[in-house]
Amino acid sequence: FGLTKGHGAMKESLLVMKFGGTSVGGPEALENAWRVVDSAKREWRDVVVVVSAASGVTNLLLDSAFRAAAGVKPILEEAPPQLRERHVVLADRMVPDQARKAALIAEFDALVGAFEDLLRAIQVLGEATPRALDAVASLGERFSVRLFSEILKDRGLPSVALEATELILTDDQFQSAHPNMLETGQRTQERVLPHLKQGEVPVVTGFLGATAEGVTTTLGRGGSDFSAAILAVALQAAEVWIWTDVDGVMTADPRIVSDARTIPLLSYREVGELAYFGARVLHPKTIRPVIEAGIRLKVLNTFNPNHPGTELTARRQSDDRKTIQAVTAIRGQKLVTVEGRGMLGVPGVAARTFGAVASTGTSVILISQASSEQSICLAVPAESADRVVGALQRAFVIEIQNRDIDRIWASEEAVIVTVVGVGMQHTPGVAGQIFSALGKENVNVIAIAQGSSEVAISLMVKADEMERAVRAIHSLIE
Repeated sequence: FGLTKGHGAMKESLLVMKFGGTSVGGPEALENAWRVVDSAKREWRDVVVVVSAASGVTNLLLDSAFRAAAGVKPILEEAPPQLRERHVVLADRMVPDQARKAALIAEFDALVGAFEDLLRAIQVLGEATPRALDAVASLGERFSVRLFSEILKDRGLPSVALEATELILTDDQFQSAHPNMLETGQRTQERVLPHLKQGEVPVVTGFLGATAEGVTTTLGRGGSDFSAAILAVALQAAEVWIWTDVDGVMTADPRIVSDARTIPLLSYREVGELAYFGARVLHPKTIRPVIEAGIRLKVLNTFNPNHPGTELTARRQSDDRKTIQAVTAIRGQKLVTVEGRGMLGVPGVAARTFGAVASTGTSVILISQASSEQSICLAVPAESADRVVGALQRAFVIEIQNRDIDRIWASEEAVIVTVVGVGMQHTPGVAGQIFSALGKENVNVIAIAQGSSEVAISLMVKADEMERAVRAIHSLIE
């Protein structure tokens, strides 16, 4: 596999590697993953591995919890055996030693038992609370660490499986918990460093943390990336490598654009915009801790490990030939509009608008306001649109009665398309190129917003025009 750091002076430093669900989801993927770890361990003194649940497992777990809450009776007879079989098959293929395999399957059976208990409790209550959902969702990673650690040991790499619930202290915001970095740093060093001194490779559950009372939390979907960043900061790692199933960060989704290609170098600002606006290779929260700690970050492909992937850097000089670096899209959005001639010059309308939206617990992804102040547009997830419109109508009931606000409404489902590139910051005419390309493809832009970062322009288009829009903009990338 020939993996190297590229910096001989850092040979004695620490590397954190994270493997996503597809990278641990089947025998071929697991074979590649352990070879990647083995190669890295030859180059680095200390290696820490973070793993996700196997692909599809978290969906199985959460779907089972929702079905149990809805009173679907067969779920207890169906889901736990599916979960067990998925992992036992992998153990059969990847752990030939019978004694090791038997001990591993015994641990799997204990986890399956915990799953059954949780489903029964949810079924009795008729409700899947955020706390219960975190307990259920955590099981996927707990299977993965045991399996992968055993695979490493079976192939001669000393290893230990560790639960992140003992390392990462979070608040009690279940399903999207926030870490206490100071306490997490102390816990992680106390529990991980002794294993590293013994030459072991710690394999840690991604996605998970725990409250001060020891209650399991999760960091949000895709949070294993965030876990790797948290542990890297806590252990003062030199680099973080995110292993996925594509050759780094791509110029566009290759499922939409057939000639999408890998971007060799991106700034943290650029990849932060891409992650926020739908690029699936990185969790948005991953970026901040590694920036602040000055940690080098790479995105690599488990299935093509010799590919250099994408390196992320604090700053990247803009290249006039490559003004636009990438284009990405977020599906499933609606544009909520508050409009009325009576809004003109009235202070506080925007504040009340955002206050009403916040009361629904909805995150606003894009904002566009007319210079005349006669309308405010907000992009929100489609499933939240009716709830947001209702809250806004209640907040402005008097203004609606007085006709100061004419109407509050939500568009049909739409897509946010975001164009990213450091070169856009000081290059005149980029927006004109983008809109000319869209016009040639008969794509109508519903709303537009340019972030204060000046490295991204976001626009909304109809759902059925998304692919044409992405391809048209991608054609501008040189």
